[in-house]
Amino acid sequence: MASRRARQLRKAQTEAEKRLWSLLRRKQLDGKRFRRQVPLGPYVVDFACLEGRLVIEVDGGQHAVDACRDQVRTSWLEGQRFRVLRFWNNEVLGNPEGVLRIIQEALAEGGPPLPDPPPQGGRER
Repeated sequence: MASRRARQLRKAQTEAEKRLWSLLRRKQLDGKRFRRQVPLGPYVVDFACLEGRLVIEVDGGQHAVDACRDQVRTSWLEGQRFRVLRFWNNEVLGNPEGVLRIIQEALAEGGPPLPDPPPQGGRER
């Protein structure tokens, strides 16, 4: 079901999502692979770099009304050890260089620390 929803969302991207995707696709950002409209658990996130444990959400005005829902979603993703960055549509469209700089900094910092002791199966690489 999430896969079907992800395909629908890929076809109906906002202008801001299209703009950011044009800057992230094909490993243009520090050689990192980003995917768009990625199913993660019960959610479909706008962009994800699985290797860097980074999720990027591009929000329109409707998100200001339902901030509680976004917080629940962010908490769940952070519980799965993803770092979540949120940008407003106007940030992506008006300052794409600044948005990319923030994303690069997040990738350079790495994901959240692993729990101690490590989960079964050892540490991630």
